[in-house]
Amino acid sequence: MPLRYWALIATLGILWGSSFLFNQILLREIGPLTVSLGRVGLGALGCWAWILASGRDARLPAGTVLGLFLLGLVFFALPFALYPLSQRHIGSGVAGIVNAMTPVMVVVVSHLWPGGERANWRKALGVMAGLAGIVTLALPVLRQGVNAEFWAILTALCAPLCYGIATNLARRFRAIDPTIIAAWSLTGAALAMAPVALGLEGWPVITRAETWVSLAMIGFVLTSAAFIAFYWLLARAGATMTSTVTFIAPVSAVLLGVGVLGEALLPAHLAGMALIFLGLVVIDGRLLRRAGLTGPAE
Repeated sequence: MPLRYWALIATLGILWGSSFLFNQILLREIGPLTVSLGRVGLGALGCWAWILASGRDARLPAGTVLGLFLLGLVFFALPFALYPLSQRHIGSGVAGIVNAMTPVMVVVVSHLWPGGERANWRKALGVMAGLAGIVTLALPVLRQGVNAEFWAILTALCAPLCYGIATNLARRFRAIDPTIIAAWSLTGAALAMAPVALGLEGWPVITRAETWVSLAMIGFVLTSAAFIAFYWLLARAGATMTSTVTFIAPVSAVLLGVGVLGEALLPAHLAGMALIFLGLVVIDGRLLRRAGLTGPAE
């Protein structure tokens, strides 16, 4: 694979890991629902600008658009609200580690989904390792009793669950240009979040420059631009290689949380991340096949 593809994978992983840092900055001035609304709204605007500039025809049947609106609610609106909601009580690094559970949740949901892909023994072991990682991550909190931080971890864990559901919902739209899928889905997410965010949190009052910069970053760069680049790369490098972004994002989130925000990095955080990574390696299967531990079909 060309070096520039690896560079793009690394860039995407670092950028998506930084989203938790920007969430933490945004929460200093606006609420978590408004964070989600700002991200999906600006993300949709960026995607539509790219579609117009590239001359794509984004017209779709009304039923398909409604389906994409539902996809946007599950794939964008809810996770983008759940993470900042949880980050009121946990650090950005911890939220980034929880986000690494996404492939694990995809395996679980796909196994239960009607007509979905059934998990084999290897993927089941990967799921068990990932869940053990979440338990390890929560151990320091559990020693203090069930508190706000514990519930925040569970809240953050609902975001990968949403991604698992969205992955299966998205199968019916595989024939559509991914950029058009993103544009319509983000538009639906913005329409769904607007009345909820404005009704519960009111009109945002932003006075800090870093808030505007963070909004622009998570909306235009980390959502519209990053997803367009991701799908461009996916068509050229394939799903297997592109999925390595999953390993980079949590490391980026942890390093930025510690280095920029001064968050504490506990041994339980590292152990939890190691177990989740082990689960991802087992689910991915490539290293196991190279080591001769599994056959090509497993």
